[in-house]
Amino acid sequence: MPLKAKHPGDISLERVAATGRLSVSRLNGRTRLARLYQDGAAKIRMPSTPGEGLEAVLINTAGGLTGGDRISWEVDVGQDASCTVTTQASEKVYRALSGRAELSARISVAGGGRIAWLPQETIVFDRAAFSRRLDVDLAADAEALLVEATVFGRLAMGERVVRGEFRDRWRVACDGRLVHAEDFAVGPEIADGLNRRAVSGGAIAIATVLLISPEAAGRIEAVREIVGEKGGVSAWTVEKSGKLLARLYDDDGYALRKRLTPLVEMLNGQAGLPKTWSL
Repeated sequence: MPLKAKHPGDISLERVAATGRLSVSRLNGRTRLARLYQDGAAKIRMPSTPGEGLEAVLINTAGGLTGGDRISWEVDVGQDASCTVTTQASEKVYRALSGRAELSARISVAGGGRIAWLPQETIVFDRAAFSRRLDVDLAADAEALLVEATVFGRLAMGERVVRGEFRDRWRVACDGRLVHAEDFAVGPEIADGLNRRAVSGGAIAIATVLLISPEAAGRIEAVREIVGEKGGVSAWTVEKSGKLLARLYDDDGYALRKRLTPLVEMLNGQAGLPKTWSL
């Protein structure tokens, strides 16, 4: 249901408050829909795909986010089930007149299950205010491929992000123990923050790729070959599993996607690249 907010001119504006929930389970050798809930601008579609896994496409029918908007996604993957979750298009975060846009995703994966969280890029506009949160709870032998990419302005459109606020928070637990945590924040002088060498050295397109799997360490050389010099890759042993973390950055969203697309296709195994990524 839309919320109402005031901007300095006292004009009443509708705000998005939307929720989408998806639960999948394995039945007769394939992953199938168990439960689906959609509220407000949050919609979920499941195109037909080959193989045993299920692909879900998240859609924000509001066409973007701005200050005061809130959208949340929840995904529950049952035992031995496999699900790839992506978005219909890039999420756009527009200039905020007041408040902050918030997007949260909560994911749980049961034993033997696998999640590939692969939303397309988030595009942040000048003077946007945005907070993104990802919480993942994995069983001891569950696997996860988690990707988030962000582009600060579209160079091809002559856009430049100078000011605003951007926050990104990840918490990933495996068998009840925290295995990955990170908090990234830039603003209110976004351009100045990105120009710092320890942040992105002036690059406006960034991505984080996290793989939790026993096969993580064995993928490190192949991942490094794709990431190249504009980024870095590390791998660790985590509990009974493994963890591979890759950071990518580039001068614009198109250049970033040219490396991110083959990386996602390789790491997502038989499920490959989501259909919407190739459109």
